Amino acid sequence: MAVSQAIPITRHPFANGSYKQMLIDGKWVDAASGKRFETHNPATGELLATVAEGDKEDIDRAVAAARRAFEGPWSKVKPFERQNLLLKLADLVEKNFDELSQLDTLDMGAPLSRTRAYRLRAVGMLRYYAGQTTAIHGETIENSLPGEIFSYTLKEPIGVVGAIIPWNGPLTATIWKIGPAIATGCTVVLKPAEEAPLTSLRIAELAMEAGVPSGVINVVPGYGETAGAALASHHDVDKVAFTGSHVTGQSIIRASAGNLKRVSLELGGKSPDIVFADADLDAAVPGAAMAVFANSGQICSAGTRLFVEQSIYEEFVGRVAEFGKKLQVGNGLDPNVQIGPLVSEEQLKRVTGYLDIGQKEGARALAGGGRVTEGALSKGFFVSPTVFAGVQDNMRIAQEEIFGPVISAIAFKDMDELVKRANNTTFGLGSGLWTRDVTKAHAVAKSLRAGSVWVNCYQAMDPAVPSGGYKMSGYGRESGKQHVEEYLNVKAVWIKTA
Repeated sequence: MAVSQAIPITRHPFANGSYKQMLIDGKWVDAASGKRFETHNPATGELLATVAEGDKEDIDRAVAAARRAFEGPWSKVKPFERQNLLLKLADLVEKNFDELSQLDTLDMGAPLSRTRAYRLRAVGMLRYYAGQTTAIHGETIENSLPGEIFSYTLKEPIGVVGAIIPWNGPLTATIWKIGPAIATGCTVVLKPAEEAPLTSLRIAELAMEAGVPSGVINVVPGYGETAGAALASHHDVDKVAFTGSHVTGQSIIRASAGNLKRVSLELGGKSPDIVFADADLDAAVPGAAMAVFANSGQICSAGTRLFVEQSIYEEFVGRVAEFGKKLQVGNGLDPNVQIGPLVSEEQLKRVTGYLDIGQKEGARALAGGGRVTEGALSKGFFVSPTVFAGVQDNMRIAQEEIFGPVISAIAFKDMDELVKRANNTTFGLGSGLWTRDVTKAHAVAKSLRAGSVWVNCYQAMDPAVPSGGYKMSGYGRESGKQHVEEYLNVKAVWIKTA
């Protein structure tokens, strides 16, 4: 493992230690309580900004503003106009992309090499939703009732959306929530993660610059147990779109019962990544490694259960471990860094706790296995890329979501047995397999109970292709036309003409 040296800190104009307000009804305002919280660079501990801390009263204000906009001027905005707003926002995101990617790096730690690579995805999502805006339509349905009765359907915006996002990709997570809301004519109250709220606030500035009307997008930073809980249970919110842990997802479902609001959930995972002996191992080694090590393992669909065919197990897992040892760990502002810090001290304690658990359970750490504290990294929350060998299916490191750069490598012999073992998890978000046999690829892909299956690649995503989970990984889909449908109601209209 290579460790980067200390580098000069670039002061981003939106992360210069100043105070950031929340956005409600087109105005930047303080929290009603006057409370504030700090957000820090996880690589250095440096204060980035002080942020207004929203709670129930602020959520009430934001929801009221979203409702006024939804039932007022926004309801009269035509699809072409909504499309134009999204295209203007896409242009602004593209124009300001370097600063947005840097802001993600500063606030949650992902290396610039990763955040800069999201240009096509971030801009592409906004333009995809812009294209969908004018493609929303109902249908004429011939019914079988006697007489002359005409029947058709309308697709209508669901209303006020409460959007709650995680900290592991603020830029794309924000776009994933506000894009379909604008496209369908909904309004949104966004609650960014308290660990990384700055990019969401900056995108809100760009949305206003693009001309998005007051009240259509509201951003209320705050904590999950206060602002997030108030948004999930609010009786004037028509839908909650949430990305995060399955435990919080369950809480949101319970909170939604008050007015039976629509809920879509993209939750955690413990995804299998399967390597067959006939795979192109030169491609599979980096593919399987970065299926976990990318973003320091802070990806819900990371392929953390690495199933390797017995005949190549020792060779392949050893090669993955050697790959992990060569990755450069450090401050994400260094363009050569491949692995940044974990987002917070809390996350550091969680991941290092699982490293201890894995070794106590009898797994062997072929690479990594602990915190990195060398030189300039001593003030940050760094964990070295870790590969555990000799992992058994019933170990906690093979069953529980760690959300860190930790691979649990498991051997298998029989394909039928493999599929059962791969599906033996409460989650079902992502999965991968590596093989040259196209028949095997189709058979295993069909058998895996997960929302995405990647063959000879991992984490490929496109705005037009839906993403979502099975089982405890949630329900509903993001991206694709299915995502737009999540923000729409279907109304049936019957007209007796004679």
